[in-house]
This record gives sequence, structure tokens and C-alpha cells, in this order.
Amino acid sequence: MVEFEESSGNVYKDLGTANASEMQVKSQLAAKIGEIIKARHLTQVQASEILGLSQPKLSEMLRGKFRGISEAKMMECLLLLGRDVQIVVKSAPRSRKEGRLEVVFT
Repeated sequence: MVEFEESSGNVYKDLGTANASEMQVKSQLAAKIGEIIKARHLTQVQASEILGLSQPKLSEMLRGKFRGISEAKMMECLLLLGRDVQIVVKSAPRSRKEGRLEVVFT
């Protein structure tokens, strides 16, 4: 019989990765950057020129290797690709001891 374990909603946390929340946010930002590049029919070379990243660095980020790229740089990439980025800080529900970090795309 196969046993299943319910996900926490964060694969990095489930795998025991350090900085799991940060890694999840970065993966979501990288995925959105990739979607925009694809929708605009940009090559990685064209996109890297717009974003101020080397093509190899952009390629790594889009393949999930983003440990050397800050969340701030990824948000800057979204701005350079014509997206508004909004940071909202609000109170967490009393049912949770700690806050939660999430990315919401509209």
C-alpha cells in the first residue's frame, strides 16, 4: 500500500529546504517572469538586455536556480517588463502565530 503525505502548500518546506518561504516566492516570481517573456515572444538574449542580467543568469533563474538572485532584483525585472508590483503588509489572523509570505498575481 502506498502512503501519502499531505502537502503544506510549499514544496520547499515539505522537502526541508532552508528559507522555504523565500524559495517559494522566488519560484513564483521566476515563473511569472518566464510567462511574460514567452507572451512577449522575447528571446533570452533580448530579455536579458531588458532586465540587465546576463543571458546565462536569466536562463538559470528561469530553470529554478535563483539562489544568487534577490527577490528585489526579481521584482525589478517585473517592473522592467511593464508590470506593477505592490507590497501589502497586513495583520495575520489570530489563529496563526506567525505571518505568511505569499505572492498574488492579478
